Amino acid sequence: MSLHADAVATLDAWRPTVPSQESLRQAFLGFLAAREDACQRSCAAGHLTASAVLLDHTGSRVLLTLHPRVGRWLQLGGHCEPADVSLAGAALREAAEESGIDGLRIGDAPVHLDVHPITCSLGVPTRHFDVRYAVHAPPGAEPVRSDESDDLRWWPVDALPAGSEDLADLVKAAVPVGAGH
Repeated sequence: MSLHADAVATLDAWRPTVPSQESLRQAFLGFLAAREDACQRSCAAGHLTASAVLLDHTGSRVLLTLHPRVGRWLQLGGHCEPADVSLAGAALREAAEESGIDGLRIGDAPVHLDVHPITCSLGVPTRHFDVRYAVHAPPGAEPVRSDESDDLRWWPVDALPAGSEDLADLVKAAVPVGAGH
């Protein structure tokens, strides 16, 4: 199965509980139907990206990266690569690369969607259609900062850093019920 086919199957099967997420799911599926290259970063109209909300083994802390180009704390993730065969696989690959943590576990389905304008590696304004997954680190996991980050830090899920308030809904969607308190 191609990454495009996986993206269609994944989003077709996912049933968000929030109306705004259902609207985005429909928009993503429409974009995928219109663009065979929707998962390739070369698609100037926009492209799907894969993100990971990386939680510690208790679900009470989230690992965020201080993104060098954006200049603020964000979840891990990025562009799909030609070798990726699934969105979940792309999100897991990005999480492992950016966190330096082995033994990560990823959920079966997305937890959140977002579309945002950005000037990425294409050098021109485009959109990221971001498919976001919950990923869990093993007990005792310590991150190792990569060149893709200015800083990498665990934050309490209910005390995110200033300037990242827009991540609250995403983190809430990823945290298991009863965790993080």
